[in-house]
Amino acid sequence: MKKLVPTLEIIEPSFGSSFTLTKYVNNENSKSHFWHYHPEIELVYVNGGAGKRQVGSHISYYTSGSVILIGSNLPHCGFTDENTGNKKETVIHMKPDFLGTDFFGISEMKNIKHLFNRAKAGIVFIGETKKRIGSKLELIENQLPFERLLTLLSILNEMEEATEFKVLNAEGFSMDLQMQDNDKINTVFNYVKDNFQEQITLDEVAALVSMTVPSFCRYFKKITQKTFTKFVNEYRLVHASKLLAEKPISITEICFESGFNNFSYFNKTFQEFTGKSASNYRKELRSVLE
Repeated sequence: MKKLVPTLEIIEPSFGSSFTLTKYVNNENSKSHFWHYHPEIELVYVNGGAGKRQVGSHISYYTSGSVILIGSNLPHCGFTDENTGNKKETVIHMKPDFLGTDFFGISEMKNIKHLFNRAKAGIVFIGETKKRIGSKLELIENQLPFERLLTLLSILNEMEEATEFKVLNAEGFSMDLQMQDNDKINTVFNYVKDNFQEQITLDEVAALVSMTVPSFCRYFKKITQKTFTKFVNEYRLVHASKLLAEKPISITEICFESGFNNFSYFNKTFQEFTGKSASNYRKELRSVLE
């Protein structure tokens, strides 16, 4: 059995800066294909395009770009690849105390400190807030270091005060784990990512992390706030959403390409997950994308 080792990403601040700024054009971000985590908080703006969002135990499909704030050590995949069709991607990494612990203790930083705490579950920003923050993030590249810092603080404050957002993982979700726990859950996430189109049994996944099936089920539910079966099904349903938007193939083919082996069960779970049938979902998504 192939054992997939999760990746701890090492990130160095940009020269002359207390945080890291990286810009990608089209699909140049090579980190999009694997689960990884790092102590730095990550702020991502995908300008345009559509694709999967995989943050912690949350999986969803985005259209028209995305602005995401990912907390410290929260595992995630990249958000762009050769199929997303985005124009640019801007990524900022900052340590939770990147300006010093005392600085974040002052009253003016209360908002940002609270935002970093909420980001432990992952936050996606939508609507006009997404557009405003995205525009500001793309300006940072051409600013001098001090102006960059002021812009970043302004963005973070706006995020905390925003009302157009969604918290990605369930209430109580937290990845503040021991390193061996982080490795275990990342191994499971990686395994699902690479094998969701095949049958996945609890026995094989539990063995992957050297646990009994009952212990693994309790462990996974405690960390992710959802059962392993629900997590795998959601992964498959989001992949189905992606195929419905991107491939001109039949819904039956999409069902089997997404790892479901029962068409009626696929239809039922897709309706429960999205609130609409697969055919209606495709029609509505096409009207949005056009």
